[in-house]
Amino acid sequence: MTLDPEQLGRSKSDLAEILRELRKRAGLTGDRLARRCAMSQSKVSKIETGKVTPTLVDVERILTALEAPRELVAEVTALARIANTQWQDKRSSWRRGLEKRQAELAYLENTSSDMRYFLPAMVTGLLATPEYIKASLDNSPGDTSRTVTKKLERQAVLYDTKKSFTFLLTEQAVMWAIVPRPAMVIQVERLASLSRLPNVRLGVLPNGTSPARGPMNTFTTYDDRLATVETFAGRLVFQDPRDVIQHLAIFAAYERIALFGDEARAFLAGCVRSIIHDL
Repeated sequence: MTLDPEQLGRSKSDLAEILRELRKRAGLTGDRLARRCAMSQSKVSKIETGKVTPTLVDVERILTALEAPRELVAEVTALARIANTQWQDKRSSWRRGLEKRQAELAYLENTSSDMRYFLPAMVTGLLATPEYIKASLDNSPGDTSRTVTKKLERQAVLYDTKKSFTFLLTEQAVMWAIVPRPAMVIQVERLASLSRLPNVRLGVLPNGTSPARGPMNTFTTYDDRLATVETFAGRLVFQDPRDVIQHLAIFAAYERIALFGDEARAFLAGCVRSIIHDL
C-alpha cells in the first residue's frame, strides 16, 4: 500500500463519513449497529463523528454488521489502515522546534512500560553521551543546545525499574563514528555500562549475523499500542494493532539472534580495543 502524506491527513474524516453513510444506507440507527457489532452506541457515534479513530478490527466488525460487499470492504479497510498511520515530516518538526519533539518522546516513554528500540545505523538518544548527542544534531537548524538538554533529561527514564527497555544495535550502530575516536570509546563503554541496569536489555548484532531480512529502518515500539519508524524525510507512526504486531514480530526475529549480557559486553569490549588500536 502506498502512503500519500496528503491522504494521511484526510483519511480520518473520510473514514468517518463513509462509515456513517454506509450505516444510513443500510437503514440502521447507531444503536442498532452498535448491538450488531458488539460495540457501545457512544463508540459508534464517536467513530462516525471522527472523534475516535477505529482500528482495522473495529472497521471489519462494522462492515460485517452492515453486510458490505467484498470490494467495498477492501476499499474501506485500506482507508482505515491509512487513518491509523501518521506522517511527521522533518521540516515540520524543525519549524515547531526540536525540543517539542523531545517532549512528545518523553510523554511516550512516561506512558509506556515496555519499549523496544531497533537501531541499525546509530545509537539512540537514551543511550548516547552528551558529545554524541551534540554531533547527531549537527545537521539540524538553529540552536540545538536546548534539545541536547532535553535529550539528556529523558535518559532518567532508564532508571525507572517499573519500565523495561530492550535495545538492539547492529555493529554499524555501535561503531558509527560521528564523534572523534576518544569520544567513541566513552560512548561504547556507556553502552556496556547501561546493559547492566536491571530493566535494560542491550543486544548486539555483529557483522556477519544472518537475519531473515535486512535491517532497513530504525523503529521503536511502545508496549503493543504504537510503533514509530524513522526515515530520512521524517517518521511514520503506526497505531493499528496489526502494524504494531508486525514490528514486534520483526523485533523478536532479530532479538533471537542477538548477543546479550556477558556476550554483548565482550563484543563491546572488542569494539573499544579496535577503536583504541586505531588511535
